[in-house]
Amino acid sequence: MAEVIPIGSDHAGFQLKERLVAELRTLGYQPLDLGTDSPESTDYPDYAHRVASQVEQHAANRGVLLCGTGLGMSYAANRHPGVRAALAWSPEIAQLARQHNDANILILPARFVSEDQGVEILKTWLGAEFVGGRHSRRVERIELDRE
Repeated sequence: MAEVIPIGSDHAGFQLKERLVAELRTLGYQPLDLGTDSPESTDYPDYAHRVASQVEQHAANRGVLLCGTGLGMSYAANRHPGVRAALAWSPEIAQLARQHNDANILILPARFVSEDQGVEILKTWLGAEFVGGRHSRRVERIELDRE
C-alpha cells in the first residue's frame, strides 16, 4: 500500500502544491490534499494544523506544507507535539533535516523556489533517512526540554 502524504498550502503555495501532488502520485505515494483549493487569499494556520494533526496523531508518518516564506507554516506546525517541521529551500537542507533532525514535515517557501526546485527538494527529502546515533538524543530532547 502506498504511503499517504498529507499536503497543504495557503494561497501563496497553491500552484506549487498542485505540482507536488502530481509528483507524489508519479513517485508512488498517495497524496492527501488538505487544501487550499484555489489561489484565493486564505489563512496559513488552517492548513498547517490540518497536516500537522495528521502527523501528530500518527495518521501519517510525514507531510508537506507550503506558504510564501514557509515561516508561518513552520510556526504553526511545530506547535504540535511530535512534529518536527523543517523549512527547506535547497535539497541539502531537506536532506540534513531528515538525516539529523528526523523532520517529519517538509515546508517549502513557495515564493522563493521554482517548481522544479520544489520537486527536487521534495524528492531529496522523501529519499533521505534519519541516521540516528547522536542525533537521536538531540531529537528526543526537543520534546523533553520544555523549560
